[in-house]
Amino acid sequence: QLQLVESGGGLVQPGGSLRLSCDVSGFTLEHYAIGWFRQAPGKEREGVSCIENRDGSTNYADSLKGRFTVSRDNAKKMVYLQMNSLNPEDTAVYYCAADPLATMNLRDWDYEYWGQGTKDTVTS
Repeated sequence: QLQLVESGGGLVQPGGSLRLSCDVSGFTLEHYAIGWFRQAPGKEREGVSCIENRDGSTNYADSLKGRFTVSRDNAKKMVYLQMNSLNPEDTAVYYCAADPLATMNLRDWDYEYWGQGTKDTVTS
């Protein structure tokens, strides 16, 4: 059974960092692109980043380039999102999702499988 489980969320002060993890099971990671999305309170879900798990190519939302970094460990079947210089606007529930066609875009309708999400709160 294909499953994605996020972890690493929590409470952090402005300027701090968090690393989110996405543990995938039930499928071969190299056959998919994994994306990170987030949904802030009262807002629509938005794409954050994605990674293609064969060649490691990545894509980021323009507004997050330079602060967020996506990476993967195919052997461990893990995908990570390193988030630095966090600010209160980064407060959201963060989701990882799998795109079987590896389109490498940040449109959520291209992602077929989703985790339950992990909540990050940035506050002083």
